[in-house]
Amino acid sequence: MGVNATPAETAPDTVLAVDAGNSKTDVAVVGPDGEVLGAARGGGFQPPRTGLAAALDALGDTVRRALAQAGTAQAGHVSACLANADLPVEEAESAEAVRGRGWGRTAQVRNDTFAVLRAGLPQGAEARGVAVVCGAGINCAGINCAGMLPDGRTARFPAIGRISGDWGGGQGLAEEALWHAARAEDGRGEPTALARALPGHFGLPSMYALIEALHLGRIPMARTHELTPVLFAVGADGDPVARALVRRLAEEVATMATVALRRLELLDEKVPVLLGGGVLAARHPELDERIRALLADRAPKAVVGVVTAPPVLGAALLGLDSTGAPPEAHARLRAWYGGR
Repeated sequence: MGVNATPAETAPDTVLAVDAGNSKTDVAVVGPDGEVLGAARGGGFQPPRTGLAAALDALGDTVRRALAQAGTAQAGHVSACLANADLPVEEAESAEAVRGRGWGRTAQVRNDTFAVLRAGLPQGAEARGVAVVCGAGINCAGINCAGMLPDGRTARFPAIGRISGDWGGGQGLAEEALWHAARAEDGRGEPTALARALPGHFGLPSMYALIEALHLGRIPMARTHELTPVLFAVGADGDPVARALVRRLAEEVATMATVALRRLELLDEKVPVLLGGGVLAARHPELDERIRALLADRAPKAVVGVVTAPPVLGAALLGLDSTGAPPEAHARLRAWYGGR
C-alpha cells in the first residue's frame, strides 16, 4: 500500500471508495492504476438513528484516516455505497451531502447492495445480474446494461422493513426465533429447542429470564443479532420450528432474485445471481441448498454464486467504472482484495 511522503491537497485521478454498513464501514483510496493507496475501517452507518449529518460526521473520521494514509486531503471521485440509502431520493440526498463534505471533486452514492453486486460480477463480464444481500437486513438489486453507470437499467426494492413487504435479515430472524421460543415456553406455541438454546446463549435458564433481561436492558437489544447463528445451529439439529424459519428465508431470497430477474427480462438468460452479506456468505448448508434448489426450478439458467470479497471492492470498482479506468486497473484492484 503506497503512502505519499507529503500530503497533497487533491489527488484528481483517485477514487475514494466507501462501503458503509449498519455495523461497520470500510474506506479505500484507489489510484487510477487500481493500487490501494490508503484504507481505514470505522463503525456503522445508521442515519435513521442519528440523522444523516451525524452519520456523515462519524464516517468523516474514517474517510480522513484513509485519505491521510494515501497522502492527500481530497480524492478525485467519491464512490459511496451506503446502508440505509434505500430509496433513490435517499441516494440523491446522501450524494448531495457527501459532495458538501469535500471528500472528492465529484461523488456518487448508491445503496450498499450494488457494492455486493459489482464485487461479485466476474472480471470483464457484462453488467448483467442480480444480488441478494442478507446481513442485518435483506435487500436485492439487479442490473441489465452495458456498464455499471447511472444510465443502466436496474431493479430494486424499497427494503425499509415490514411496510415495504420485507421479511428476513439477521435481525429479523433473531426476532422471529425469540417470538417462537417465548410462545413455546409458555405453552402458546409449538415446542422448539429454541426455548432452551436462545437463553442458553446468554447463560440464562429460561426464555422468561431472557425476556426480562432484554426488557430491563441488562442485555442490550442490539445483542439479539447474536441469536441468528443459534437459530441455524438448532435448525441443523433438526428442530422443525427453526428449520421452518430457515426455509422461509430461502423462499424469500429466491423470490426476490426471481422477481428482479423477471423485471430485467433476464429470467431466461445465463446471468449471475449473487448471494452476499453475513447470513448468506456463511453458507449455512440447509439455507444454501434450499436457495439453489428453488432457483434451479424458477430460474434454471441463473448461475448462483456467493460473494465473499469485501463490499468496498465493489464500491471501488464502481468508482473506477465512473472514471473510465482501464481493465488492468480493475484487475489490479481485484487482485489486491483477493477478488475474482
